[in-house]
Amino acid sequence: MRAESSAISSSTIAVGGSDTAPRRSLSGTLQAALGVVAFSLTFPATAWGLEGFGPWSLIAVRSVLAAVIAGGCLLAVRAPLPERRHWFGLAVVAGGVVLGFPLLTTLALRTSTTAHAAVVVGLLPLTTALLSALRIGTRPSRTFWTAALAGAAAVLAFTVQQSGGALTTADAFLFAALVVCAAGYTEGGRLARVMPGWQVIGWALVLSLPLTVPMAAVALSFEPVHLTAHSVTGLLWVAAGSQFLGLVVWYRGMAAIGIPKASQLQLAQPLLTLVWSVLLLGEHLTVAAPLTAAAVLVCIAVTQRARG
Repeated sequence: MRAESSAISSSTIAVGGSDTAPRRSLSGTLQAALGVVAFSLTFPATAWGLEGFGPWSLIAVRSVLAAVIAGGCLLAVRAPLPERRHWFGLAVVAGGVVLGFPLLTTLALRTSTTAHAAVVVGLLPLTTALLSALRIGTRPSRTFWTAALAGAAAVLAFTVQQSGGALTTADAFLFAALVVCAAGYTEGGRLARVMPGWQVIGWALVLSLPLTVPMAAVALSFEPVHLTAHSVTGLLWVAAGSQFLGLVVWYRGMAAIGIPKASQLQLAQPLLTLVWSVLLLGEHLTVAAPLTAAAVLVCIAVTQRARG
């Protein structure tokens, strides 16, 4: 997988990250870290947005605003239209990353805490790796599979314990979100080998407009809107920060320091979300939440080492 910004040619991408100069490496690390911070704020921002918007309105308006930003950037750099053979892949990215994951997690957050959701979605890197193995046909080691199963068991145990012995509707939404987002990431990773990574998400957002614009119009007409500082801030963040700008700095960071190094930074995302849920939402963490998140991070780290 390769990622590049409009100012970085594919020949400069450091896939392994071992040949980058110290200053470039530091800059890339900071940019990738900013991307992780942006993603970690998604659930708290969504919870804020739900204070004033219905779930369907929030996801639709969020996607439309992000598409407007992405479209402006694509026009600014005069990005060429993707080749016809890439449109199906972009549709998969749109269905998984632009529509599926935001919608399913937004529905889950109506009844789930952000801390609970963060731990469950902490399996996203593992889910993506597993789906990539099936899609591309790679053969991970036994250590990889052992760690993957251990992480899945930890998350399942946590969700069952938190829900009183049974999976809830919110858990079903979250696990479905893992699958569709992993599919979008897998297809996006494949496309990022042949086009700039930020343009993959940009075109996916634009491709979604024929669905998201009428969806926003219908949702806003049926769901009441109560504009507050929290709801507007949450909407703007998930649209500009989570859905687009976070991905821009994330891909630029990967281009500078290499995908392996950047991916390690994302292991901190679930724990950051737990911190934000306490600081911004005043949620109370049970002992099981940070312990499970730490266990999942250990399992993901093992899979990263096994694949490397």
